[in-house]
Amino acid sequence: MAKLTNAKIPRRETSPADMTRAALVRAALKLFGRQGFDGTSTREIAAEAKANIGSIAYHFGGKEGLRAAAADYIVDTIQTIAGQAIGNLRAPSDSEAGDPEAARAQLFTALERMVAFVVARPEAGEIVQFILRELSHPTAALDRIYDGVFEPTHRRLCLVWEQATGEPAESEATRLTVFTLIGQVVYFRIGREAVMRRMGWRAIGDAEAVKIAATVTDNLGAILAARKDRRS
Repeated sequence: MAKLTNAKIPRRETSPADMTRAALVRAALKLFGRQGFDGTSTREIAAEAKANIGSIAYHFGGKEGLRAAAADYIVDTIQTIAGQAIGNLRAPSDSEAGDPEAARAQLFTALERMVAFVVARPEAGEIVQFILRELSHPTAALDRIYDGVFEPTHRRLCLVWEQATGEPAESEATRLTVFTLIGQVVYFRIGREAVMRRMGWRAIGDAEAVKIAATVTDNLGAILAARKDRRS
């Protein structure tokens, strides 16, 4: 295999326009989540992004287009995390379907990585806050997030669950179980302040996330054990 140690890999330079666009998306994500869409002005977004107010119309056609771009940013971000944790969002191959131990390991890995991102990463707070706003008052942005991440990620986890337990992926019980696994992780983000107070933590960082992941994966182990006992 050829050595690439000294090879120079060409990189696409980030243009000022790309940087402005990215800054506006991050600013919109933060402010829409914190203040709501109607409660946020384009002037506030531009100020947060340190950009000219006219750049919103130039790059996105207006405030609504910026909301759609923020939703697409969420989709891209979570797709990357989900891809690392549970593989491509597709039906399993024949070889994957025949290995329940590997599927169980994949479930544990998925939860651990979910905790590492949702609980410990600061930007996850902005994403969750934006999604909660959309769930409370659904718009076309929620459709983009649901179609791009919620439905395919949940479906993929259901398929892994079927490989791990033999229970049908699209059964009501499987779908509810997967929602339960995801929900316990998300709570540690939306209930962050209550968790810190009750646990006596000053913050929730990597060390705390490891403890949360241990508890969450213990819960998964108990659920899997109960399913195994039920089949015995």
